[in-house]
Amino acid sequence: MSNQFRQAFQRMSQNVPNMGGGGGGRGGGAAEGAARAIGSAVVALGLGYGAYNSVFTVQGGHRAVMYNRLMGMKDTVYGEGLNFNIPWFERPIIYDIRTRPVNLQTLTGSKDLQMVTMAIRVLHKPEPNSLVWIYRHLGKNYDERVLPSIMNECAKAVVARYNANELLTKRELVSADIARELRTRSSGFKILLDDVAITHLSFSPEYAKAVEAKQVAQQDAERAKYVVIGAQQEKKTIITKARGEAESASLIGTAVKKNPGFMKLRRIDAARDIADIVAQSGNKVYLNADSLLLNLLGDADEKFEKSVGRSRWS
Repeated sequence: MSNQFRQAFQRMSQNVPNMGGGGGGRGGGAAEGAARAIGSAVVALGLGYGAYNSVFTVQGGHRAVMYNRLMGMKDTVYGEGLNFNIPWFERPIIYDIRTRPVNLQTLTGSKDLQMVTMAIRVLHKPEPNSLVWIYRHLGKNYDERVLPSIMNECAKAVVARYNANELLTKRELVSADIARELRTRSSGFKILLDDVAITHLSFSPEYAKAVEAKQVAQQDAERAKYVVIGAQQEKKTIITKARGEAESASLIGTAVKKNPGFMKLRRIDAARDIADIVAQSGNKVYLNADSLLLNLLGDADEKFEKSVGRSRWS
């Protein structure tokens, strides 16, 4: 390229007209000097251009492959730092080999034919030693060409093995199955996967309503069960109380038969309670001794026995 520029400037200098007869020699020498100066400048520019474009820098976390205009792709993978190439004949292609995320949301069906919306996040990077193969077959945007399709296919294949409720109760197992399927498929494309995670999982509105109705029914059943248990306990309490009252009445009857003074003792207790209530009251109440059961020394026993006898014969 520099030789072409030199020849062009030499032709231009030869076409410059001479400035008179006497100074012809000096004019020709000046034109030749100018051509040489221009040629030297062109050569210097060419050398500077070649030196500047003969090196390239690979940043941290990157790798480079080389395309040669004569040989095609070279098998060498260039590491980080300063590297050399032949200007115009060779062109470096830089790859980022750091881990990058890609997200995919897909709609698929479960084993029991329930529609599931699933979002998956994958952390991926290219295999550094296979960058030449990746550029030949997939190009620079390898992740956009490969990952969406295999992520969608693997997610659909794994979700179809589980029922809708198992996708919730066995979420970790489902995620592990999807990761295993994705690693198997991506290894054929020289792509490494660092992590696969399910970031979102939702069902159709109809299924969500059915699940909610089922939960409400289960809660109602549990509540009814506790109500039944409470009623049974209350029944046992009533029976136990009735048995206690019956036994108490039987014991009282037996005590009255064996000792007639038992009723007098009970009357004294009742009279004491009535007297305490009347004494604590702020109102003045006047009742006869029979109503207050305070006639303990009079004929109250005889009246009581007569009343009991009349009630028996009537």
